[in-house]
Amino acid sequence: MKLATFTEDNSTRVGVVRDDGIVDLSAAAPDLPRDMVALISSADAMAKAKAAAEKGKAIPLDKVRLEAPVPFPGKVLAIGLNYRDHVEESGQPLPEHQVWFNKQHNCITGPYADVALPKVSALLDYEAEMCFVIGKRCKHVPKERAHEVIAGYFVGNDVSVRDWQLRTNTWQMGKSFDTHGPIGPWIVTPDEVGDPHALDIKCWVNGDLRQSSNTKHLIFDCYDQIAHLTQAFTLDPGDVIFTGTSSGVGGAMKPMQFLKEGDVVRVEVEKLGAIENRIVPEKADTVIEAA
Repeated sequence: MKLATFTEDNSTRVGVVRDDGIVDLSAAAPDLPRDMVALISSADAMAKAKAAAEKGKAIPLDKVRLEAPVPFPGKVLAIGLNYRDHVEESGQPLPEHQVWFNKQHNCITGPYADVALPKVSALLDYEAEMCFVIGKRCKHVPKERAHEVIAGYFVGNDVSVRDWQLRTNTWQMGKSFDTHGPIGPWIVTPDEVGDPHALDIKCWVNGDLRQSSNTKHLIFDCYDQIAHLTQAFTLDPGDVIFTGTSSGVGGAMKPMQFLKEGDVVRVEVEKLGAIENRIVPEKADTVIEAA
């Protein structure tokens, strides 16, 4: 299945993508959970969703707005330096251990939403990534069972503010600006993906191909990642994992080529679809909500 969060007529719902349409599960199966995390964490609900999608009436995709498939993830975790060619272009040694950082959940945005060029930096960069979402609460998961806890896969862009990222040992600030985690366009369930470690992944900026690799080149694959993370802490349904990027990022080009206003970044992963985001100036107004 392809599971999506979408908005139509100012109402946001969960649906199943079928051809060029989406089946609204709130209409096709009203007893099912109304949010993505609750849906993917229940095997029974997933089975009912699949059955309902085969019979339900589809809304044309061009009549809805696709949102981030997991709009409010609990944790957003990303691994760095996880393709050998990206390690080499970064001028760093091959990691002996997995290198992890948090992206704050506020960074998550939709597959076709605008991405903000920060007021405080012009060093905005792209990182094409395959992502996955956890579907079962889990701890101490051995690698050979890690596939059991993945609810599905999707496309992501680990947008990075390079000066903020690299001026400290922890990368969290430079990776967590609002809108700097576009994901989507939908979650593809493992049965439709097959081997997640054999997928072509590409990134274009304004139609210029910048990154082109395959997930077979991951240093630590998806299952390694789950086994490692769950030695330390519990993963929960709805946690989003960014699995790393390949060579070709703007900060490693000579001369460096950072994103600017009006640029359009497209990230595509085989079998998972594509996301496309325009770079726009950040709205820098002070926001303090009233109590």
